[in-house]
Amino acid sequence: MQSWYGTMAPSQKKTFWACFMGWALDAMDVQLFAFVIPTLLAVWGMAKAEAGVISTSALIASAIGGVIAGLLADRIGRVKVLKLAILWFSLFTGLSAFTDSFHQLLLTRSLQGLGFGGEWAAGAVLIGEVVDKRIRGRAVGSVQAGWPVGYALAALAYWVTFNLLPDHTAWRVLFLIGLLPGFLVLWMRRNIAESEAFEAAAQYRETTSLWTNFALIFSPKVFPLTAMASLMAAGALGGNYTILTWLVTYLRETQGLTISMTTLYLSVNIFGSFCGYVGMAYLSDFLGRRKTFALSAAGATVTVLVYTQLHLPMWSLLLLGFPLGLFQSGIVSGMGACFTELFPAQIRGTAGGFSYNFGRGIGALVPAGVGLTSASFGLAASIGVWAACSYVLVFLVALVLPETRNKELEIHV
Repeated sequence: MQSWYGTMAPSQKKTFWACFMGWALDAMDVQLFAFVIPTLLAVWGMAKAEAGVISTSALIASAIGGVIAGLLADRIGRVKVLKLAILWFSLFTGLSAFTDSFHQLLLTRSLQGLGFGGEWAAGAVLIGEVVDKRIRGRAVGSVQAGWPVGYALAALAYWVTFNLLPDHTAWRVLFLIGLLPGFLVLWMRRNIAESEAFEAAAQYRETTSLWTNFALIFSPKVFPLTAMASLMAAGALGGNYTILTWLVTYLRETQGLTISMTTLYLSVNIFGSFCGYVGMAYLSDFLGRRKTFALSAAGATVTVLVYTQLHLPMWSLLLLGFPLGLFQSGIVSGMGACFTELFPAQIRGTAGGFSYNFGRGIGALVPAGVGLTSASFGLAASIGVWAACSYVLVFLVALVLPETRNKELEIHV
């Protein structure tokens, strides 16, 4: 029996890999900051609260970038916006290597966030539009499996640079590595075409303005969907970003692990994340989007509380890294397909980009909350409680969200 990937045409496969690599390299650039937090706490004397502010500022900027990219994706095309986003986040990740203070890094990471948000807004819609409805969940979820791949690349770069170079130099080299994703655009220029769904809405674009699209996502017919999608994204990303931002610091400081041991523990978590993206992508095509969201959220809530609140032997913590990654990423896996199916083509980029990134902006407050409360309640307790509350929100939204599995994509509202 032919696999779902084998059913795709060559042009669809190229689009799949372009979106996959864009997302993976985006993840790599974003996650580099999490690896340098412990070093900057020592070298700059930066406070945990300041580290949380940088992380949250970048995520809020990414929310703004995602909304803008969604609007532009409906106006100038998914592919053009995807290429611009990749070039943007690569440039400002590299420039972070030359910063010398909290405020300078805050600026470069915030600007990097604009491209980070734009990549998902364009890429998720693009791959969701070009594949068959029967494999949409698996295709879009597998593209998002690029995140743990990028995370793994960041971890590998961290392990190599920090073992070969002194800390005060290694963190700068790590950021310079973030320039490499820009070269992906050279390949995309020759190999990736615009989606047919975008081309089909050409006549509509000629008779409407950019702001008409934006207004439509708040119309009585569409707004309930926009609200539910935004809340889903806020909970899923709030919990996900909390773990992505603070897990390295938790392992290094709270558990006292070395660089090599931290990398080992992270590798288990990253492998779990990869399995979560792919596994839940399959499940969403067979079980449905809503049930998969609810199952992932329940699993994530229990796992993060056990991981952070119980005093477990270190070997148990190592093994728990797998389900921690599995569920935290399993939630995110289904959002790209679901959001593509919720909204018609004429506003798909705008509505999906706004919902995902408005939710991202709200969810971005959670890592900062961890940094602020860790001084009073401890880092472990702060991570556990903030992440668990985020996942409970996902579970509640999943109870009322419309089921979209196997839905034909609409063109107009």
